[in-house]
Amino acid sequence: MSDTPTAPVIVPDEPGTFPHGVLAERHPAIVRQVREAFPYEPAQHRALDALLADCATGTIEPLPAGAHDRERWRAWGMDTYAGRSWYDVPWLWSESWFYRRLLDAVGYFGPGPWQGVDPFRPFKLAELGSPATDEELAALDDLTGRPEDEQAAALLHGSLWGNRADLGFRLSAEGAGESAAVPALVADDTERLWTLLGTPAADPLCLVADNAGRELVPDLLLIAHLLAHGRIGRAVLHVKPYPYYVSDATTADVVDAVRRLTGAEGAAAAYGRGLWAALSDGRLTLRAHPFSCSPLPYTEMPDDLRADFAAAAVTVVKGDLNYRRLVEDRYWPPTTPFADVTRYFPGPVAALRTLKSDVITGLTAGTEAALTAAEEQRWRTSGTHALIQVRT
Repeated sequence: MSDTPTAPVIVPDEPGTFPHGVLAERHPAIVRQVREAFPYEPAQHRALDALLADCATGTIEPLPAGAHDRERWRAWGMDTYAGRSWYDVPWLWSESWFYRRLLDAVGYFGPGPWQGVDPFRPFKLAELGSPATDEELAALDDLTGRPEDEQAAALLHGSLWGNRADLGFRLSAEGAGESAAVPALVADDTERLWTLLGTPAADPLCLVADNAGRELVPDLLLIAHLLAHGRIGRAVLHVKPYPYYVSDATTADVVDAVRRLTGAEGAAAAYGRGLWAALSDGRLTLRAHPFSCSPLPYTEMPDDLRADFAAAAVTVVKGDLNYRRLVEDRYWPPTTPFADVTRYFPGPVAALRTLKSDVITGLTAGTEAALTAAEEQRWRTSGTHALIQVRT
C-alpha cells in the first residue's frame, strides 16, 4: 500500500470519542456480564478483578513465558507496546488484547476444568434460541415461492443487516429508503458482487464470518442458497479459532446454528439439511486461522491466508471488525476510494457491513454531506446504515 494515501491510525486516547468509550465503558461491562454468567472460582474472580483495574489504569504487560501463544503475540507487537497504556496504542490492537486477557482470566486456555469453556456462550445461545429467531425462520417459508433472484437479493440483505434484517426479508420494503436524503445503504455495489457470483459456478466463495447467533444464521442461509442454485460450487467459511469480541463466530457456533436450522420446520429445516450435507461432503468447509484473532489489519496477513483469498472467486468480508481490518483502522476521509485502500488484497473482495465504528471509505461527497447534515457524526457508529462495497 506504499502508493496508497495514508491516514492516522485510530487510537483510543481521547475521552469522549467512540473508541475511548469502548475501552472505558464497554469492556468493564463485558467483564461484569461474563463474571455473572458463570459460577467461576475464586482465582478467576481475582483475575477478572485485575482485568477490570487494568481496563481503567493499567499498562500492557507481556504474556508469561509459558503462554501457548506468546511468540505469536510477540510477532503481533506485544513487545513493542509493553509498558504503554491500553489507551495509547492502536484501538484495534488494544481491543484484541482485552479479549485475549479476558480468556486468560476465565481459564479458557487452561490447563484446568474451565479450559475451552466459551465465556460468551450463554449470550450466544440465548439469542439463537429466542422466540424472535423462531419468527425469523418461519418467515423463510414465504420467501421460497419467490423467483430465485429475489430470494438471493433478500438473503444477501439478510446477511448484510444481520439481526437488524428481521429475517422476514420484507422485499416490499427493499429500496424504500433509496430516495431518502440519507439512504440506509450508503454504498451499494450489489450488481458487481452478483457478477462475481454468477454462473457457471464461482469456485470458491470465501466468507469471513462476523458474529454468531442471529447474525451467523443469515450468512449460512445465503451460502446454502448460493450452493443450492449453482451460483457457487464451493464455499469456505472463515471463523475464529477461539471466542473473540463477545459474539464472533467459532466452529461450535456454526454447528449450533446449523442444528438450530435443522431442528426448525419448513424451509428453515431444508436449508439446515442442505448445510449439513455441504459440510459433510466438502462443498462447505470451515477455516479457523490464528490470524483471524490477531490485532492486525489484513495488510499484514500471512502467506498461507493470502493464498486462500487469492484462490477465491471473491472473498466476502462480513461485519464492522472485519471491515476495520480490511481497510486498516484509520481515520480515512470518507471519500477515499475503497478500491485504493484494498488494492493490496490478493483477489476480488467484497465488504458487507453495518456501520458501528468510525472508519469508513468509498462514500460519494454527496452521501457524506447528507449523512453529516442529518446526523452529524452519529451515522458512523449507530448501526442504522450499511454498505456493500466490492473491489474486483
